[in-house]
Order: sequence, then structure tokens, then C-alpha cells
Amino acid sequence: MIPAATECPELPLSIARVRSDHTDRERRGLAVGTAVRARIHTAVAGYDDLFTAVGVKPADLREHGETALAQIEGWAPGLHRELIAVAAGAEVPPWRIGMLNARTEILATVGATGEGECSTAVYVGGPGAPHTIQTWDWHREFTASRTLVRLRPVGGGPTVSTFTEAGILAKIGVNSAGLGVHFNILSHRSDGTGINVPVHVVARRVLEEATTVAEARDIAASATVSASTVLTVVTYDGRESDAACIEMSPAGTAAVRPDRDGVLLHTNHFLDPTLAKGDQAAREASTHPRLAHLSAHRELLMSCDRAHWTDLLRSHDVDGAPICCHPQPDLPSHQQWSTLLTVSLDLAASSLRYHDGGPCTAGTSTWQHF
Repeated sequence: MIPAATECPELPLSIARVRSDHTDRERRGLAVGTAVRARIHTAVAGYDDLFTAVGVKPADLREHGETALAQIEGWAPGLHRELIAVAAGAEVPPWRIGMLNARTEILATVGATGEGECSTAVYVGGPGAPHTIQTWDWHREFTASRTLVRLRPVGGGPTVSTFTEAGILAKIGVNSAGLGVHFNILSHRSDGTGINVPVHVVARRVLEEATTVAEARDIAASATVSASTVLTVVTYDGRESDAACIEMSPAGTAAVRPDRDGVLLHTNHFLDPTLAKGDQAAREASTHPRLAHLSAHRELLMSCDRAHWTDLLRSHDVDGAPICCHPQPDLPSHQQWSTLLTVSLDLAASSLRYHDGGPCTAGTSTWQHF
């Protein structure tokens, strides 16, 4: 009998925390799928509703999910086996798990990347471990699908800790080799032609296999994607830090390096000059003022006081840069954004430091570790 993955005793009210000691793909997937079965069912129902609201035909979802699984099998066969086992543990058809992992790609098929999304800030210019923080902005209907997962190494690789949505392989995370990943969606005019390797799967493979920024870039560049995303990869070996924003799109992959101060900022538009030519973010979109706000207040990120990092993100629409997002009741639900998590990478401890909610509600006692 396969034992279920264990849930941590300090489980917060709204975020699942799961650990699995299995190093076998099938046993691990079955255990994790079983542990978050209810949350996976909630996520499936939520994405069914979201896809319908933005114009994805329900009749197309099975094909999208099956295509995603085929793409994953070709690019990362071990992760494909794990996902099939997750589906068994969650008691859903495998294509449903393929659909969840390809949710960004499916949204891209109808150009529904949305106006809002995440803001990321990294500093690697000082002594000690990097300073990193980001908001995770998404539709509040997915609050109940938020999940933290810690996985033992496979084949001699590092331990992986990731924040993600139930049933999805990875999003924001850190590994025991001193590498971490932040995650922001992008939009490019080359997006949306079919379903290729899901960007969430790329994030998981980077966390499992990479120990350097160069290795992470090579993994990302090896994937043929159909939706754009930036993985902000940060490393720390106990002495030196490194970082790059790895921008991925069907048109190519590029790495954006920190500036001369060691600051690296990203919101939801391309920064690489070549890829930026195909950027689809509107000029009036919030991504531009959000990036400008982060840049103007970068000294907060450079501070050794972690509370100042949070202060960097305490900006709302009325301040001119909605980094901390709140729903707008006059808009339909699929056009509303909420900051559902504020998260920092503690690379020295190989852990995630997170606040359940937006930065405006964070305080000294609200931060937790995983």
C-alpha cells in the first residue's frame, strides 16, 4: 500500500503543506495526488469555469490536456509518469491533470493572459544571501487550490520545495542546491499556437536539475513553448550570488541580467530588446507603472531589514502602481485579480518564506517558512 504524503502539523488554514519522501516517480505522484485530492477537484472546477468565461470551448479541453501530456512525455518523461500517478491519486482522468499543468497555454490559445499578474524583485549586490520577494496574483477563486510541496531528491538531485496550485508540478520554488525560481506570466504575439511544453513543467525541471543560472537557462531553452513566461532564477552557494530573468516565448529564450547595483526587477512585459518587439502588454497596462515603482524604491530591497522588502510591494492602484492587488467588484470575476500570496526565497536555508495574502496585510508575525 502506498502511504499518503504527509501534511505538516503547522498547516495554515488555507494553504496545503505536503511533504513526500518517495523518490520513485509513480509512488510520489500517487501520494501527492491523494494528499491534495479535494484541492485538485476544486482546481479542475475552477479552471473549467475560467476557461469558459474567457472563450475556451469546453469541448476542446480534453484535447488540450492530452496534447499537453504528450508534450510533457516527450520533453520530461519522468515528470509525465509522475503526473499520471497524480491523476490516479486524485481520482481524475489524466487529461485533467494535463489541463491543469497547461492552464497558461490554454489561456494563451484565446489570448486571455489578463491585465494583472505578479511583480518580482531580486537583489544580489550585497554580502550574504540574495534578497528576493514577489507577489503571486491570480483569481481569488483559486485561493483554495494553493499548495506547498516538498519533495525528496530523484536520482541524486536536490530536494525541491515549491509553491504551486494543486495538481500543477511547480511555480515558485527553491532547491537544496541553492537555486530558486520566481515566476511571472508574459504575453507575446507568437503565443497561443497549439499546446507545447507547459511553462509550469519547465519551472519544475529547473528546480529538479539546475544548480546554476546557466544550467537553468539551458533547460528553459530546450523546451518548445506555446505561452510566454519569465523565470527569475537566483542562486547562492554560501559565498556568491547570481541571478537572471529567463524570458521564454515561442519566439525564443533570453536572459536578462541584474543591473550594476545587483538589482533585477520584473513584472509582466518583456525586457530583452529582441523579444520586447513582440510584447503584447498594452502601453496602459499596470505592468509598466509597477516596474517603475519597484525601480524607484529599490533601496528598500537593498536593505538588510526584510520588512523593507515587503514595504517595496505595498503599492495599490490609488498609489499609481497596483503591485498589491484587490478585487474590483464592478468587474466580472475573470477580470479580477487578487494578491493571494507574498513569497520570498530563503536560499541560505533552502526554504520559502511566505505570507498568506497581499503585502499590505503582512506583519512581523504573519510570515511562515516552508
